[in-house]
Amino acid sequence: MPATLWLRRVDRGGGPIYLAILRALEAAIADGELQAGEQLPPQRAVAAALGVDFTTVTRAYAAARARGLVEGAVGRGTYVAGRAAEDEAGLVDLSMNLPPPPKGLNLGKLLKETAGAVLDRTDPQALMAYHPPGGSLAQRAAGAVWLAPGQGEVSPDRVVVTPGAQAALAAILAMLARRGDAVIVEPLTFPGVRSVAALLGLRLVACPVDDEGFDPESLARLCAEHAPRAIYCIPTHQNPTAATMGEGRRREIAAVARAAKVPIIEDDAYGRLPSTPLPAVAAFAPELVWRLATTAKALSPGLRIAYVAAPDLSAAQRLAEALRATTLMPAPLGAAIVTAWIREGTADKVLAAVRAEAVERQALARQILPAAQGSPEAIHIWLDTPDHWPGERLRDTAQSRGLSLVTADAFATTPGARAGLRISLGGPAKQSVLAQALRGVAAILSGEPAGRMVV
Repeated sequence: MPATLWLRRVDRGGGPIYLAILRALEAAIADGELQAGEQLPPQRAVAAALGVDFTTVTRAYAAARARGLVEGAVGRGTYVAGRAAEDEAGLVDLSMNLPPPPKGLNLGKLLKETAGAVLDRTDPQALMAYHPPGGSLAQRAAGAVWLAPGQGEVSPDRVVVTPGAQAALAAILAMLARRGDAVIVEPLTFPGVRSVAALLGLRLVACPVDDEGFDPESLARLCAEHAPRAIYCIPTHQNPTAATMGEGRRREIAAVARAAKVPIIEDDAYGRLPSTPLPAVAAFAPELVWRLATTAKALSPGLRIAYVAAPDLSAAQRLAEALRATTLMPAPLGAAIVTAWIREGTADKVLAAVRAEAVERQALARQILPAAQGSPEAIHIWLDTPDHWPGERLRDTAQSRGLSLVTADAFATTPGARAGLRISLGGPAKQSVLAQALRGVAAILSGEPAGRMVV
């Protein structure tokens, strides 16, 4: 059995046997032979396989548990423990933007409970079969509830359920634009847009911005000059700069788009994070706006569910067909879990817990990096960097000190864009690790001597 193959690593060459078992187990986990969550063989089975006393194996398992390698309880078995991303990579990751662990909630337990409940009340064969592209009525109705804050009531007929924001974005742009067409974006924007534009051969035209986002006069001028097929923006907690458009600016942008007859793709990935959401751009021009709202940045990226409020029923149907041609459908179990969470109120509880943790992490970031920019409930910050720290050098220096960072060049859509760092606050599992990582960033930027972080 695969779960027992690691026993061949036990070296009886010298020293206590329990330590040899411990070292073999540790090596198997480090090499990936044993994965997080995998059940280990019972201690009596290991003792029999190795020809040693049961107490020897008990001692080895206890030592592994003390080191955090395994977890479990009497009657439930022993499992390989999950490991934080910084342990796996040897780096503290401040580059991947994901929500922090929800404060006071056990996300793993919630997932297990909901998945179990879904499987208990659903025929597994029907659940795991092919489903309609764009989602079932129940899933679309749940999406309408998720979209309602900031936009008001949305008919489920206009909602499309997608397997993540990137898939939705690619499908929408493929529908709206053809090779060589222009799409207006911010000077620094979501790298996923750059990737889709490169794949489809689209021209990204950077619009000047201020502290709230697009400058309306510049946007109107660029619409007249380039005849863009779409305007793409992130109005709340912009990625990467963390800027947020005020309500007035959102009205102005909607008015410019309506006058130019250019559709807007509103990437509202972070729109549910503020405790009092601003009106979505879609609220001011629903006939023009494709509003995209993922659960990845508010609940968990592993759920891979995002919702699109299309401008009308016909647009929703066309998007569903475009998704059928590329991704077919969201993973049924993930869609069922998110639907249940929204309908039962669990999504709101997780969101509130994520928000509470984000607030604490923002306060921590402001204490250590006073120049950081970002809303109190955002899951990332922006930090301007001096000219003597080019992106590649800064990333290499950080990596040598045990930090993974992402710099402005990953987001730039025009030469000479603003230099800086997007620092994601949700990656480290613990606030103590985050604090140490942020101090490491401060040390690098201030020119302190090198020293690798110890987590």
